[in-house]
Amino acid sequence: MKSSYRAVGGGWWYVIAVVASLIVTYVAADEHNHMTMSEALQGVELEFSGYDIDFKDDISPTEICMVDLSEEKHKAFVYAVKNQYWYQMYIDDLPIWGVVGKEEDKKYYIYTHKKFDISYNGKQIVDVTLTPERKELLRVGAKIKFTYEVNWKPSLVKFEDRFDKYLDPNFFQHRIHWFSIFNSFMMVIFLVGLVSMILMRTLRKDYARYSKDEEADDMERDLGDEYGWKQIHGDVFRPASNVMLFSALIGAGYQLTSVVLCVITFAILGELYTERGSMLSTTIFVYAATSPINGYFGGSLYARMGGKQWIKQMLMSAFIVPALVCGTAFFINFIAIYYHASRAIPFGTMVAVTCICIFVILPLTLIGTIVGRNLDGQPDYPCRVNAVPRPIPEKKWFMEPAVIILLGGVLPFGSIFIEMYFIFTSFWAYKIYYVYGFMLLVFLILIIVTVCVTIVCTYFLLNAEDYRWQWTSFMSAASTSIYVYMYSFYYFFFKTKMYGLFQTAFYFGYMALFSGALGIICGTVGYFGTNLFVRKIYSNVKID
Repeated sequence: MKSSYRAVGGGWWYVIAVVASLIVTYVAADEHNHMTMSEALQGVELEFSGYDIDFKDDISPTEICMVDLSEEKHKAFVYAVKNQYWYQMYIDDLPIWGVVGKEEDKKYYIYTHKKFDISYNGKQIVDVTLTPERKELLRVGAKIKFTYEVNWKPSLVKFEDRFDKYLDPNFFQHRIHWFSIFNSFMMVIFLVGLVSMILMRTLRKDYARYSKDEEADDMERDLGDEYGWKQIHGDVFRPASNVMLFSALIGAGYQLTSVVLCVITFAILGELYTERGSMLSTTIFVYAATSPINGYFGGSLYARMGGKQWIKQMLMSAFIVPALVCGTAFFINFIAIYYHASRAIPFGTMVAVTCICIFVILPLTLIGTIVGRNLDGQPDYPCRVNAVPRPIPEKKWFMEPAVIILLGGVLPFGSIFIEMYFIFTSFWAYKIYYVYGFMLLVFLILIIVTVCVTIVCTYFLLNAEDYRWQWTSFMSAASTSIYVYMYSFYYFFFKTKMYGLFQTAFYFGYMALFSGALGIICGTVGYFGTNLFVRKIYSNVKID
């Protein structure tokens, strides 16, 4: 059995080549080990550490290598110690961590001895502990001997429970986490009550007023002061502007929502956190497998709105999310290559991702588009669309779509911002996120809150006789991502110690992708609920 390692800097996704010189001195090899494509995408670049460890074979203190500290190596080790760099190793897929050295009285010391305590149950390893020992002063010209020892001991820990020690229940199951779930749940009850009581009462009055207008003769109707959402029945189902982009975003949103629900469910049932890269591997597989959902909903919506260039729409729908992800990743990749970081994605992995997009995602999206256009591509609106658009009357500033969009994301963000802290901490501070039941509940709460908020926003917009509800409903829900991205700025400056071009670009690049994906999901959910609401209210009113 051989151990492998990667070096990580002070709580960052920044892998240093400095500590690797310790191993390279002993083993002049270039043994990079990407077990899976997801590990390569995540920058998990494993190298053979040089430690030969056999099962249940104790090893007394043994020399692993001898390093002559030249001025260059001295500066490298001092820099690593000064910046509190640490490294990560794996033994039987169990992660262990160790610090490079320690600073005392403005002097820099490096740990030269590694003590491995490995526990086993039967024929399986259930626990590994690494203890750095023997500090040695770093000075130019010194010869530093690195040693290690291995001690085996039996344990009663079950193999399936061996990852429990890496979990942090005091953090993830903190009282404030439970309180945030309860608070979000109360918000759901409040919003559902708001929609069902206030809004439906208002609609009941509208229905009564419109029924009275229908019973009046033509002269009374002409002298009346008709107003409200009924007056735009001939324009409310007019196709959205830029229908190709809109349908592509809706299709991608349905697909991303399906991916999130499936991955969370798999994580709950399968404990994906116990395997390196399994979360990303599962996400890639599910995303590719759910491509027909994208094509079906995007293609059918485009056909119902009268779109003619369905092939172009299908291509946009299939590649809009992969293009954003790959574009951001490749930009960060160039910076990673410049810094010689292991975050640089290998060329072969880029080719593999491209092949998945072309030979898997594209054909499945094409199939979904064809099925959607044939099964659900005919307009079935409850009202006919006028040939000439109705002019939109002037309204108060707070009823403008831009204001509604900005306000629409406040409550959905309020329902999830506590969970965002736990997710950010898990991703950027190396805590293993395992409370996927919480995540599923928060995601469902987000969906309900988003639907309720967008229905209310759309009702106000329609009542102001503004029929541009498709993009408004999508963007008012998608604006949640704006607040999430703003929160990521707060987290970066106050909760992390990142600095420099690479770390800043890496953080804000991938946070932009996360926020964008969340915005597409929320926008699609908001449009879905609002579309049902609009169809319902206009189907219940008699239109002459």
